[in-house]
Amino acid sequence: MRKTTTFALLATALVALGCGAGATEEVAGTAGASGEKAAKIGDAARDGKFEFTVESNKCGVKKVGSDLLGAKAQGQFCLVTVNVKNIGKESQMFDGSSQKAYAADGTEYSADGSAALYANKNAETFLNDINPGNQVTGVIVFDVPKDVELTKLSLHDSMFSGGVVVALS
Repeated sequence: MRKTTTFALLATALVALGCGAGATEEVAGTAGASGEKAAKIGDAARDGKFEFTVESNKCGVKKVGSDLLGAKAQGQFCLVTVNVKNIGKESQMFDGSSQKAYAADGTEYSADGSAALYANKNAETFLNDINPGNQVTGVIVFDVPKDVELTKLSLHDSMFSGGVVVALS
């Protein structure tokens, strides 16, 4: 009985590792030199069920929120305003944590979800399902070192999608 349980746990772990490894390679290939031309600020770019339009990028922000409630950057906040439209046939949740930003040297930065709560006036902007045909606009926040300039984003309709690259400069 113990051998069967151990084998089942080992098989499950290997399957999970295999799924995760494939997703990581796909995301890295998308953000890297895949040969595809990146969209620019103001261009509509599609990944899966979502059409993304990056409206603006503002770095050098030290704090988001109010004087009473807010978040202070470790380095600087880069605030990326994005419109997300559901172009699919089913509702889909936009997850800010699946979005990545990159510096010119290829360093990857994750979104700061807690700072995004303070940067968005409507805290539920990215945490609710978006129904087909509907769209939301909100701010994705990245906390990066003071001397870093973000050059591109990799935007995803889910953590498992290939993503689409949007150039910031």
